[in-house]
Amino acid sequence: MHAANPRRGYILGLSAYIIWGLFPLYFKAIQSVPAVEIIVHRVLWSALFGSLLLLVWKHPGWWRELRDNPRRLAILALSGTLIAGNWLTYVWSVNNGRMLEASLGYYINPLINVLLGMLILGERLRRLQWLAVAMAAVGVAQQVWQVGSLPWVSLVLALSFGFYGLIRKQAPVAALPGLVVETWMLVPLAIGWLLLHPTAMSAQGAFYTNSEALWLMAAGPVTLIPLVCFNAAARHLPYTTLGFLQYLAPTLVLLQAVLLFDEHLSPSTLVAFMFIWAGLAVYSVDAWWNLRKRS
Repeated sequence: MHAANPRRGYILGLSAYIIWGLFPLYFKAIQSVPAVEIIVHRVLWSALFGSLLLLVWKHPGWWRELRDNPRRLAILALSGTLIAGNWLTYVWSVNNGRMLEASLGYYINPLINVLLGMLILGERLRRLQWLAVAMAAVGVAQQVWQVGSLPWVSLVLALSFGFYGLIRKQAPVAALPGLVVETWMLVPLAIGWLLLHPTAMSAQGAFYTNSEALWLMAAGPVTLIPLVCFNAAARHLPYTTLGFLQYLAPTLVLLQAVLLFDEHLSPSTLVAFMFIWAGLAVYSVDAWWNLRKRS
């Protein structure tokens, strides 16, 4: 385990959430491919790309450590199950017209991270951080009110990714080897789905055009790179801070929806975003002051 480096943690965390925030541009390029097939490609190409990356980016002794510590393999199996459940819930919400609840889940998730950081990791918030959390909570509550019922899809997405990050933060496994093992544990599920749907990868399925094939092959690095950054950042930052950085991703999605895809932004949603953005600004100022003090 390496000593925490907050500056490196911020760079890695920002990189992960910016990439995730730009995901709509990637999915627009393959919007004709069914969502479940996209998930299968994410698993298969991520496993291949991660293995190749692990050959180049050496981690001596990582497999021996995992082999000699079955508990670590069990931890990775649990975290892999959580991230797979997160992906599948998102796919279901897209296919069943529950995108509002799905997007809300990514705004609830940072509050889940803050709560887990305080209750399980014993992290404490400074005064400005409490103010920032309160502002963000008001914005999220406004969106929950807009949904008009218990947003169970949002809660599943938020809780699954929140506990995934918590497990990976505490797991004594390096970011890249852990992700590769996680992904390979999902490969049997992906292959099982292909056996049940043998025409999925045929000319009538995902590989309909050469351009779609190339985009789907890119699912490996597109999926793995931000996850590597996220897991590495989790080792250098408090979990509460990592959670708050997450507001960058849905904010970028919102800007793309309004500026690029001409989606309507209602006044009530704008008010909610203003509270969330104000909270993010306050949290960022507090983090900057704290880094200056340490320097």
